[in-house]
Amino acid sequence: MASDQNFVDFVIEQIQKSGEITAKKMFGEYGIYADGKIFGLICDNKLFIKPTVAGRAFIGDVVEAAPYEGAKPSFLIEEQIEDSDWLSELVRISLSELPAPKPKKKK
Repeated sequence: MASDQNFVDFVIEQIQKSGEITAKKMFGEYGIYADGKIFGLICDNKLFIKPTVAGRAFIGDVVEAAPYEGAKPSFLIEEQIEDSDWLSELVRISLSELPAPKPKKKK
């Protein structure tokens, strides 16, 4: 099941305090980026954040799940998705540990 655009828009609105947030459609689902760095996915109307040590400490009782079959587990964010301040802070914390995007090769 593909994610609904209304859900994607809601998530982007919730985390807009984390930087310049964009969503790119990928295989019927969405990659979520802040300032050009991918940090999460939206699959089946669920938000998944890439796992980091600091993110795990911030969340506390982490729920991990694969966003799609064959994917590595990510942090599944469910109840806290309504808390914009909490979610924005999680994104900022996670971004600090994630690597910078690789420069694109010129064709």
